[in-house]
Amino acid sequence: MDRQPSRKELTHERIVETAARAIRRAGFQGVGVADIMREAGLTHGGFYAHFDSRDALLVEALERAGRDSAARMAQATAPRRSRGASPLRALVESYLSEVHLRATEQGCPVAALASEMPHQAPQVREAAAQRVHALVALVQQALPAAAPRGSAEAVASQLVGALQLARALGDNAQGKALLTRTRQALLTQFDATTPSADAMS
Repeated sequence: MDRQPSRKELTHERIVETAARAIRRAGFQGVGVADIMREAGLTHGGFYAHFDSRDALLVEALERAGRDSAARMAQATAPRRSRGASPLRALVESYLSEVHLRATEQGCPVAALASEMPHQAPQVREAAAQRVHALVALVQQALPAAAPRGSAEAVASQLVGALQLARALGDNAQGKALLTRTRQALLTQFDATTPSADAMS
């Protein structure tokens, strides 16, 4: 029989889940312990019963954000794969989608936090680096076997950069057009099932 989580464990998870959403919405610097506890419906004084420091919370929040984002991406790619899209097309279309453009609280933590990651404490930077490695690994799995060495890093960089720029432009025609053009460019270059520009002309 599975053990039921304790009240303290459930509270801990609620704090981490709240922080995972908050850091993607407001960034590392925009989130304080008091804010997280208030949003989780808890008192500030209870924080240190669960975490040694704010950085310890950020590490767990990054890990949780990574797991949640991976699950959402798998859910988004599955229908595309079932319709015959290649793994790379399904990933690129899901990552550079209008849904992901708007889903700042549930989206990729790398895109949400990359510019702030180098300025964090060492343990937070390490957790952030793990999120980058996980994204590159996800792209590597989706790429065709014949893709040149280093393609995963290049594609991951373009995915993150395009999403960041589109969000900077906003959930509007400009932001959506940037995503569309980047999708087309990536698939033309890396997806063997996408006709080349010459073939389409």
